[in-house]
Amino acid sequence: METTIKNKLAQIEQERNIEILFAVESGSRAWGFASPDSDYDIRFVYKRELDSYLGLWDSKDTIQFMTEDDLDGSGWDLKNAPWRKKRRK
Repeated sequence: METTIKNKLAQIEQERNIEILFAVESGSRAWGFASPDSDYDIRFVYKRELDSYLGLWDSKDTIQFMTEDDLDGSGWDLKNAPWRKKRRK
């Protein structure tokens, strides 16, 4: 399954013109309590081309997918990753 996951992430990079900075396994398999029908949860952070950050219009900052071979993926643009805290003025 590792090869399938890596191939899917490479495909997403190619199709969306992004670079995935890191990816992790999440969910029941990562916690060690997967059932026989559990899917493979993949979470990742990516960056786009510099020009897309400099434009006037914001680009979509998440990527989600579900495949027929039980891959459930969610990715966040580096500038909006879930752990990043908003600054208060």
